Amino acid sequence: MVLSYIWVSFFIVAFAIAFIKWAFFHDQQIFITLVEGIFKAANDGFDISLKLVGIMALFLGFMRIGEKAGAISFLSRIVAPFFSKLFPELPKNHPAFGQMMMNFSANLLGLDNAATPFGLKAMDTLQDLNPNKETASNSQIMFLCLHASGLTLIPISTIAIRAAANPPAANPTDIFIPCMVVTFVSTIAAMIAVSLRQKINLLQPVILVWILSISVLVGLLIAYLSSLDQAGLQRVSVLISNGLILLIFLVFLVGALWKKINIFEAFVDGAKGGFEVAIRIIPYLVAMLIAISVLRNSGVFTYIIDVIGKFFAMLGLNTDFVPALPTGLMKPLSGSGARGMMVDAMNTYGADSFVGRLSSIFQGVTDTTFYVVAVYFGAVSVKNTRYCIPVMLIADLVGLITAVITAYLFFH
Repeated sequence: MVLSYIWVSFFIVAFAIAFIKWAFFHDQQIFITLVEGIFKAANDGFDISLKLVGIMALFLGFMRIGEKAGAISFLSRIVAPFFSKLFPELPKNHPAFGQMMMNFSANLLGLDNAATPFGLKAMDTLQDLNPNKETASNSQIMFLCLHASGLTLIPISTIAIRAAANPPAANPTDIFIPCMVVTFVSTIAAMIAVSLRQKINLLQPVILVWILSISVLVGLLIAYLSSLDQAGLQRVSVLISNGLILLIFLVFLVGALWKKINIFEAFVDGAKGGFEVAIRIIPYLVAMLIAISVLRNSGVFTYIIDVIGKFFAMLGLNTDFVPALPTGLMKPLSGSGARGMMVDAMNTYGADSFVGRLSSIFQGVTDTTFYVVAVYFGAVSVKNTRYCIPVMLIADLVGLITAVITAYLFFH
C-alpha cells in the first residue's frame, strides 16, 4: 500500500501545482507539458523494458550455465557465513547467496548491464521461497535496499561526463574518493535501517569481521586507485570491469565443460527467461515513470529547492550547496533526469565549481530508488512492498547529507 500512496501522491501534488500555475499565473502550456510528458514517459518505459530483453537473455543464459556447472553454488558457500546472518530466512548455502553476491560485485564496479540481470535472477530465486507471493519478503527487502544503496567503487559514467564538459574538469577523477565514502556510508545506513526493522543483530562477530574486512579491502583499493592519474584510472577501471565479465563467462564455461553438461542447451534454457522478465516489468515501469514525469514537469522540484534554500538561509547556514540539490533529489526518481540536472549544473557553474562537483557526487553515489522498486518487484509481481521504500529513502537521505558534508570537506 505504501507504493500506491506514494504513486497517487505524485499525481495529486503535480496536478495541484499545475492547476495553480494555470489559474493564478496564466501558464497556458502547463497542461500540454504534463500530457506530453506522460506519453513520453510511457514510451520510455516500454523502450527500456524491451532493451532489457537482449541483456537479460545473455546474462540469464550464462547464469544457467553457472548454476549447472556449480559455480553459483560454490560462491554461495563462500558468502554464506555472512549472508546467512543478514538473510536468516534463507536455507544454508542457498543459490540466492551467490546470485546476490554477483549483483553486488557488478554494482561495485559500475557494471549496470550485468548487475540488473544478476539482481533480477536473485529476486526470482528469493520469490520461490516467499510464502506470500504478492508481498515482499524480509530477504527481498534486505537485498533490494542494499542493492539500491548504490555501493560503487568507480563512478565511470560520471567521470566521463566531467571529462566531456565544456570546459572540461581539470581533474575529472577528483570526485572519486568522495563518491566512495558517501556510497559506503549509505550502504551501511541501509543495512542498519533494515536490520533494525527485521530485528537482526549486526554486532554478531561474523558480521563485524566481514564488514571490517570489506572496509579494509575498499580502503586499499581507494588508496591504489587514488594514486593513479586520470588516464591510469580509466585504464584500470575498463580492465577490471570488462575483465570481470569475461572472467565470469570463462569460469562458467570451463566448469560446464568439466562437468560435461550440454552448454548450448543450458544457455538457451536460461536465456528464454529474458523476454518473460522484460514483459512482466513493462506495466510497473510505465506506471512509475509517468508518475515521476508529472511530478517533474509540474515544477514541484523548483518550489522544493526554493523552500530548502530559504530554510537554511534563515538558520544562518551556508547555502552554496542548494543549487546542486536538484541532482540529488532527482536521482531517486530518475537517473536520466538527474544526469541532465548534473550537466546543467556543470554548464551553469562550471565542472570544477563547488556546485558542479557536488552535483557529480550526487549523480555518482545514489541509485534510482523508484526505478529499482518498479523493475525488481515488478519482475516477480510483488504488489505490497511493505517498508522497503521508506528504508530506501532513508538511505538516500543519509547519502544526500553525507555527500554535502563530504563535498564541503574536500572542495569548499
